[in-house]
Amino acid sequence: MHVIFVEPSFPRNQREFPRALHAVGARVTAIGEAPAEALGPEMRSWLHGYEQVPSVVHEPSLLEAVRRVQKREWVDRLEATVEAHILPAARVRAACGIPGTSVETAFLCRDKPAMKEALRRGGIPCARSTGTDSADEVREFARRVGYPLIIKPRDAAGAAGTWRVRDDRELEVAIRESHLDRGASVAVEEFIEGHEGFFDTITIGGKIAHYFITHYYPGVLEAMRTRWISPQFVTTNRIDAEGYDELKVMGKKVIELLQIGTSATHMEWFFGPKGLKFSEIGCRPPGVGAWDLYCAANDMDVYKEWAMAIVHGHPSAQPSRRYAAGIVNLRPDRDGHISGYEGLEILDRYGEWLIDYHLPPVGARTQPVEAGYMANAWVRLKHPDYDRLRAMLDRVGETLKVRAR
Repeated sequence: MHVIFVEPSFPRNQREFPRALHAVGARVTAIGEAPAEALGPEMRSWLHGYEQVPSVVHEPSLLEAVRRVQKREWVDRLEATVEAHILPAARVRAACGIPGTSVETAFLCRDKPAMKEALRRGGIPCARSTGTDSADEVREFARRVGYPLIIKPRDAAGAAGTWRVRDDRELEVAIRESHLDRGASVAVEEFIEGHEGFFDTITIGGKIAHYFITHYYPGVLEAMRTRWISPQFVTTNRIDAEGYDELKVMGKKVIELLQIGTSATHMEWFFGPKGLKFSEIGCRPPGVGAWDLYCAANDMDVYKEWAMAIVHGHPSAQPSRRYAAGIVNLRPDRDGHISGYEGLEILDRYGEWLIDYHLPPVGARTQPVEAGYMANAWVRLKHPDYDRLRAMLDRVGETLKVRAR
């Protein structure tokens, strides 16, 4: 099978996808923004061909590159795994007659208000929401639904560009800062109180072949706004616990309603006083290295399982569920440059359970808190007992301090 893969270089774990495709026997042609010589010899050894474009989200450039490849040989699949690449790839896929995720499915997985409307019609419990480019419509939604509200770009991923609005004054701030008053289009929705997590799958022909359940501590919006918190997300190995049954049923139904065929998926959910609520889904893998945690927790190459789904239409392994695994993000105490670390001995204490870690060198410029879980320092651990792992991650967050000046 000949697979075109969009952007093998960035972010850093993108290289795992062409590696896995090559490992299961595919011929891989990549399309990316870097020159071929910048890919490195290992990456080039996995590739059958390479096309450079100015931007992989510029659809005419992507279309032209795919057609150049098609003139040379048959193309079986065109795959993308980054949120911003999904819809351009789907449109090019349709224009070139290549099987895969449809434009409609890609759009619904990208446009949050349209996604929720389609799923509400199918009986999926969602927060009340709407999409608009009118500030007056947002004000009317606030009067009708009440506060707090969440406002974000229609195609946002995670907490990017997101405002939690608690009153009329904060609403006006969000209208200005989101550029809604200058014609930007936003999603506005009821804020759902509760615990937040995600349900990730690899689907084959619309059926779930692999699934993973992961929890945020605390929720993403709080984590990305509060410097002193060392936020975590933790994937559970208690996958058969009765409390997850409703989530599994909801995830399966969402995939069916959105007609997601053979793809990775990443679905966010909330559970609280109003019960289980769907938040959003992408027809792509999760970000910030979540699949690396799944690999470590399950004695399985999840990237290879994705490639097996794409190339061969069936899995090659089953997750062991032997470990829970998680990441704790360690924020610098201020913006500036890294001046040093305290409490590094904690890594020796948990060495048996250490997956890996990243400590930017002294002198490195810090990244802002809202840049995400892997923007600054982080540590990833695993353990057979979920509760013990949570305590270990808490202890790392309390002990290992990142100083800046």
